[in-house]
Amino acid sequence: MRALSGLLRGPVPAVRTAGARWKGMLTVAVDGTCPDVPDSPLHRTHLGKGSNQYAASGYPQICLTTLVACGTRGVIDAASGPRSSGETVYGKRLMRSLHHGMIVLLDRGFATNTFLAAVADAAFLARLSAIRKPPVLARYDDGSFLSRLGAVEVRIIECEITITTTTGRHTGLYRLATNLLDARRYPASDLVRLYHERWEVESAYLEIKKTMLGRRVLRSMTWAGIAQEV
Repeated sequence: MRALSGLLRGPVPAVRTAGARWKGMLTVAVDGTCPDVPDSPLHRTHLGKGSNQYAASGYPQICLTTLVACGTRGVIDAASGPRSSGETVYGKRLMRSLHHGMIVLLDRGFATNTFLAAVADAAFLARLSAIRKPPVLARYDDGSFLSRLGAVEVRIIECEITITTTTGRHTGLYRLATNLLDARRYPASDLVRLYHERWEVESAYLEIKKTMLGRRVLRSMTWAGIAQEV
């Protein structure tokens, strides 16, 4: 099954697929999700369970991290394992499929100095957490500024983004970081619009969980079987 997945996985972008490429680069995103597995003694021992102040609850879960093509929601690569390792650990395994000619969109959970350094061979656009205060080294005409995150030189873009859903509108202040330092070729306003494409990885997970799985728990009672289902 792993060999078959390796044969079939990929971005599968049609030539005219909207959102597949941005300024010549394949638009991709990395994110994680946590599928449920059967509540068996084996899985509880290997994975543990969620808990609150009263008791353990819910199904054991695995951490699944994928690299997804935003234009088609095609899964380019995936890595999974116990949640205790965290999505960034599995995300680093996906670096084998990330290369020059891609721009990867990252949520704030992946915007650590070490992870950004690992993906720096490709272009990246990452949301930073609100508590991070990167230094201002120089100002650009588009309102962005030059900064540094660890060993990586970045441009920081501060913007206000409004998200509209059936439940209403939510406006928040976002701070985005990119290693695309040419403000004329890659204006801040274009990068802000591009970041909206990161949501396609969430839509890909919805398709996997709701359409393919029908919201079912993965069924195998063995760890090898779970890996095969993934």
